[in-house]
This record gives sequence, structure tokens and C-alpha cells, in this order.
Amino acid sequence: MRYEKIEPIKMHRKPKTERRYERVNDVVDFCRVIEKHGDRIAYSYFDKERKVQDLTYSKLNAKILRIAAGLTDAGLAKKRIAIIGPSSVEWVASYIAVLVTGGIAIPMDRELEISVIGEFLASVDADAIVYAGTFNGKFDGLMAEHKSLAKFIAIDPDEAEEQKEKVIPLAKIIENGKIAVRRGYRFPKVENRDSLAEFLFTSGTTGSSKCVMLSQNNIFSVVNSAAETVDFTPDDKIVSVLPLHHTYELAVMLAALVYGMHVCINDSLTHVLKNFKIFQPTGLVLVPLFIYTIYKKIWAEAKKTGRDKILKVGIGASKALKSVGVDSRRAIFKDVHESFGGRLEKIICGGAALNPKMIEFFENIGISIYEGFGITECSPLVSVTPYYARKYGSVGPCVPCCQARVEGSEPNARGFIEGEIQVKGDNVMLGYYNNDEANEAAFTDDGWFRTGDMGYIDEDGYIYITGRLKTVIVLENGKNIFPEEIEEYLAIDKIAECVVVGRQSGEAVNLVALIYPNFTQYPENTPIETIQEDIQKEINKINKTLPSHKQVKQIELRETEFEKTTSKKIKRHLVK
Repeated sequence: MRYEKIEPIKMHRKPKTERRYERVNDVVDFCRVIEKHGDRIAYSYFDKERKVQDLTYSKLNAKILRIAAGLTDAGLAKKRIAIIGPSSVEWVASYIAVLVTGGIAIPMDRELEISVIGEFLASVDADAIVYAGTFNGKFDGLMAEHKSLAKFIAIDPDEAEEQKEKVIPLAKIIENGKIAVRRGYRFPKVENRDSLAEFLFTSGTTGSSKCVMLSQNNIFSVVNSAAETVDFTPDDKIVSVLPLHHTYELAVMLAALVYGMHVCINDSLTHVLKNFKIFQPTGLVLVPLFIYTIYKKIWAEAKKTGRDKILKVGIGASKALKSVGVDSRRAIFKDVHESFGGRLEKIICGGAALNPKMIEFFENIGISIYEGFGITECSPLVSVTPYYARKYGSVGPCVPCCQARVEGSEPNARGFIEGEIQVKGDNVMLGYYNNDEANEAAFTDDGWFRTGDMGYIDEDGYIYITGRLKTVIVLENGKNIFPEEIEEYLAIDKIAECVVVGRQSGEAVNLVALIYPNFTQYPENTPIETIQEDIQKEINKINKTLPSHKQVKQIELRETEFEKTTSKKIKRHLVK
């Protein structure tokens, strides 16, 4: 087996901007750095009346300290504590405070069913959960029956929630913490930055999901790498759009705080474009779905006003002017820029593959897109396109905290060995929790993590992703769908065998179920069209119980069984 390997590299071209940030080693170091930003605005957010409120870095740091002290006072130091709810200052402060106390933070997907949340938290023996007001009244069953959850910390409890025996309002935690700080509580020293600090569930049900274990070294090596490689400065303003349980969003937001940037919190996807106008960001961190949404919005508005031809002419004119050293993009496309606040200059895009045409279009109108590559097991950042030396189609070279290699045997058309991308470095997880089989499969004999992604590395160390080795389906919004999970839902009497695949449909990836029916459930000589209609009705019922991103959009029936191995497993690699 041949390997092509790269170390973290010094780029042959120097950055355009000075890297103005301070490296952090652990969570206490992180708090020390953000405290230095003092009266700079850390967060802007909407209150209940949708009025914008600001929080300074000094007040954010004080909130973190008080929550950490309050958790300690409540006997929750060094415990396993989940955080769930929409993005908020309280979410961020609680997450950091759990790490400060030496505990294990467990960011949870707020779109999961309550029963699944309970099963996930039982699987890691979680001690407590911090939850937003949107979950008031929804955890009553867990309060009564959950095997490990002892405390429920309500960020915004209503009167009924406050009366429950196991509920502690976050305000009470902060109040008690404030008293403890007056008595001398300070950020404790981190005992071991390589010990377990975070659980992250990959996806799926408790049967198919894996629980990733990260250390503080994992978390903050990526924070430092993001600060080192992306084109942001303390003067930038960004809008947090993606959910914070998404490790990509969380890592970049922590890096933004290290920089001392101004972070604005989007309160709703329905308001996102309106909020861009309100907050006027200079940069964004997005998944491809949002890039496509913005792209469609630009063209829809142009067609609506009869300016689509002008937009096309403007792109041609701006390209011609730029070729002779004149950059008039922001002037030519002023109306487009104003629709997103008027100051947007750059977008970091990750979580899934992005159509290169999007990068070219946005560059033509004066907004630069830089692609990155990551995976939850790598905390998640592996590589990012340098803002000062981009190559279209590449996700860039490795970030400073890791190195990559490609396991393969044959060169591709460009002469580079193509195969599975493997990673080693401070960003690579400790392993999967209580899953020896998965751990054995995830690492090579010499300790490299198998990403499951196929690609190659060019002569400058730039990584190119060409496909996926794993069965995981990555949607355009960055969500990972495990086909095995969807197939579990489709395990009904009328279906004998089923394989779920992801099919590209324009800019979207649709879940398609390839089905071999259980013909014994139907009278002999039943037309295949009748069987398809019947199975479709059953799947429609199942879809109603699933989140939209997990719903099967199309079914295809086959009249022969899938080809199988000798152990009777379907050969997935043969299924298209």
C-alpha cells in the first residue's frame, strides 16, 4: 500500500493580514484571553421583544465564572452535563462553564425526539441537562424515569417549570455562583488538558450513532488553528446561523471569541436575511445550503425587478475591469450587497461539498468564499483554503494542528495517489465512547484516523475530496444521515430488503429508498405499480414521524434481491 503524506506546511505565499490573536491552551486560558477584550461587544442578540441587546466580553467572562461557581455549589463540578436549545449567550456560557469545572459537556441536537435525547444521555450516564425555554414541560418523563439525569437546569423556566423538584433555574445557579465568587471562587487550574471533556453524538439512533470523545486539547487546538488560518480580525462582525451543537459552528464561534470579534446571534431561519440587514456582518460561517439560498435570493430578486440581464452584464464588466487591476465589484453590485447588510466580504463554507460555480459567482460580485474540510472526529477542522492562496476545487492544506496522508495504490489523471484521506494530530478524537469495535475500525495500525473520505493531495499540500468511502450521506445543509438508521424505520412487513442512498437533485441531496418488496404480502400477479403505490403510502406515514431532513423523498422498487456477501450482507458498494 502506498501513502502520500503531508506535514503542516508553511505556505510559500505570506498572509495578507496580520494574525492578531492570542493562542489558548485550555478553557481557563480561553477565559483569560476573552477577559482581556474587556468592553468590546462579544454578543448581540434579540430579546423577547426582538430588540437587539449587547453583551461585552467582560460581562460574558463574568457570566461564565458565575455559572461555573454555581455548578460547583450545586455539586455538579466534574459532572457530565448536556446543553440543548437554540443558540444563545446562555448556551455558550454554560458549555464553557462545564469545561471550567472539569466536567464533560454534551452538546445536543434540539431537533431530536425527547425519547432519543433520553436514550443518548442514558448511554453516557449524563448527570444533568441545561435546557432552553422551548423545552419547558417536555422533560417531565425524563425527570420521572431517567436512570442518570438528576438535575434539570432551566435557562428560561415558566412558573410551572420552577415548581418541579429536579429543576434549578439557571438564574439561581448564577445567583449562587455570584455569592461563591465573592467568597473567593476563581477559575480552577485545568488538571489534564488531554482528559475527556466533551461527548458528541454523530447521528442516528442509539443503535447506529457513535459517541465521539474530545479533550480540551482537541477542542482548543482547532480553535487556535481556525484563528491562524481564516481571514478574520478583531474588527470583523459575524452572524451565528448554524446550531451550536454542530461542532463546526462551535469551533469557529470559540475562535471568534479568541479574536475578540463581534458575534451576532440569528434568532430564526425565517428571519436570517432580514437579520443580515440588521447586523451588517463582514463575514459568515455557513454550510452549502445557505450559500445556495443566498444565491437563489439574489437571482430571484433580480428577475423580480427585471434586473437579471443587468446582473449578468455587471458580472462580465466586473471581471473585465478586475483583469486590468480595477476592482469595482462593490460599486457595480451595491444593491446586492445592501440586501445582506452592505458589508459582507467573506464566507467560510464547510460541512458538505460546495459547487465550485458558487465560489466563482460570489467572487465575481465581491464576496469571497473559502472552503474547509472537517469531520466530527477531528474536532472537526482538518483543512481550510488559505485566503491568500486559493485553489478552486480544493479544501486547502492541513491546518497547523494536524497532518494528512492518502492511502492508495494508483495515481489519478493528475498523477497523484488517490485513496482514503487519513489524519493524525492534536485535533483527532480520543476515540468512540464504549465502542471498541468502532475504534478498531476507525484507526490504522500505526495510529492514523480513517476519515472515510476519498481524495488526493497535490504538490503544494492542498487536499481535494473526490468521494466518500463511508455510507454516510451528507446533505447540502451539512447534516449527516446514516442510511442504516433510515432503513431501520423502513423495516416493515411489506418490505423484504431496503437500501437508502443519497441522490443529487439540482443543489439538493434527496434520500432515495431502493426496495425489494416482500411479495408474499400481496396476491399473486399483483401489478408492480400497485405494490409501489401501497408501499409509498406506508412510507408517507413513516415520513410524518421523521424530521424533514430524514424523510425519504423517492422510492424505487426492484424485482430481484440485492447481491449479498457470504455472510448475507448486502454489498452496498454495488448499489447506485
